[in-house]
Amino acid sequence: MEWTREQRYLPYEKHSALELLKLQAQADNSPYQMHYHVRPSSGLLNDPNGFSYYNGEWHVFYQSFPFGAAHGLKSWMHMTSPDLVHWKDHGLALAPDTEYDSHGAYSGSARAIDDRLFLMYTGNHRDQDWQRTPYQLGAWMDEQNRVTKLDQPLFVNPDHISEHFRDPQLLEHDGRYYAIIGAQEKATEEGHIDLWTSDDLINGWHEVGYVDCMKDSMGYMCECPNLIDVDGHPVLIFCPQGLDKRVADYENIYPNMYLTGDEFDYEQAKLINSSQTPVNLDDGFDVYATQAFNAPDGQAYAISWVGLPDLSYPTDEENWANCLSQVKELHYQNGRLIQKPVPAMKELRSQAESFNGNVSHIKTGRQFEMEVDIAADQAGTLFLTASQDLSAGLQVRFDTRTGKLSVDRSHAGQPVAPDFGTVRSVDLPADQPLKLDIFIDHSLAEIFVNDGEHVLTLRFFNDPCQVWAGFSERINAHGTVWQLKNM
Repeated sequence: MEWTREQRYLPYEKHSALELLKLQAQADNSPYQMHYHVRPSSGLLNDPNGFSYYNGEWHVFYQSFPFGAAHGLKSWMHMTSPDLVHWKDHGLALAPDTEYDSHGAYSGSARAIDDRLFLMYTGNHRDQDWQRTPYQLGAWMDEQNRVTKLDQPLFVNPDHISEHFRDPQLLEHDGRYYAIIGAQEKATEEGHIDLWTSDDLINGWHEVGYVDCMKDSMGYMCECPNLIDVDGHPVLIFCPQGLDKRVADYENIYPNMYLTGDEFDYEQAKLINSSQTPVNLDDGFDVYATQAFNAPDGQAYAISWVGLPDLSYPTDEENWANCLSQVKELHYQNGRLIQKPVPAMKELRSQAESFNGNVSHIKTGRQFEMEVDIAADQAGTLFLTASQDLSAGLQVRFDTRTGKLSVDRSHAGQPVAPDFGTVRSVDLPADQPLKLDIFIDHSLAEIFVNDGEHVLTLRFFNDPCQVWAGFSERINAHGTVWQLKNM
């Protein structure tokens, strides 16, 4: 469906309840629908927002346009979980219903303060000439999940920043509140991460300045910045749009990257001893807009939008699109992030079946976890969600002698963004064994390599009858497949 501007920004009350019920049924009945990930009940899902711990539960919100697979008038939908795996849907939490968010409640963060959760987000407003003004807004959520918006924006935008000023992450340090916000410098049209501070959260916000974290330009815009502590090290996660590929290698239309350092100077807006060259957070095809935060015990967690801006996916034709990744536990090792499934993911496991490298094919279904240990001095291909003769499916090619691993989705059904390639690869230590922990949820694959040294996340849209896995040849390997329960 081709969406006009008027259709995409039609007020919610202009849509009928029957229309929404039909869209929900269409999404529910899709053969590509995920079953143990956060996904839209209808329409389009994008950025995770407000990832936090409050009132004894984990909370995450997500950007939603519930009326189709289009980036239209955005709201926040609300989910809670006792364990970061089993999520309960609370429906609409933040609607675009004021002057300041009239054209969308855009992305932001949340922070528990006393007995309430404070939401800081960007309101998208456009005038009659379609000129945009972004506003950084606040709202309180109480223990009954009731949201009350502040009457006015938190501060006036500085003159030197363009209309691209969004996605605040609210932080607290030494008794003061801070926010990092994605920004574009008006004069140069370059992207930055902008740091702001306030004594009391509501009043007196002022700009500290652009964060000094890398010597090269971030491109023309920096979206979804996050500053977290990972095992005592500050880590900046962000999405630099238009980043020069001579600065850092990436193949997706827009990358999701991170930098590490030794310390973050809040007074000078500086990442001390920055790693300077950003690293891909995920080595697959479809991760963007990751949101991370530190839990009350200090542990860092991250969740991502599995989808990319300005791309289409086959389920657009079914009027729904995208999902959130599983939550990952973050650790720091030798200057790099390690990403692991949270422990509660094991609670989804049910029936188990062991196999070895002599098995040419094993029936897995389309909702499973597979752990595989491959010895050193081995090379071959592991097929996933494949036809029984292994002529079609996802291909995970590996060579533990040279330390190479790649994922190829060119033979896994309907093409997805082929202009940006069909293979993603990572380099591994040579002459070392390889460990894979693979999660499949119908049309979503998450592949953890060597206990989270790399993660490759991707969507694929092949024949639902392709339910087999196997090796292209006999190799020295063994593993286990678990069927996984619905969330």
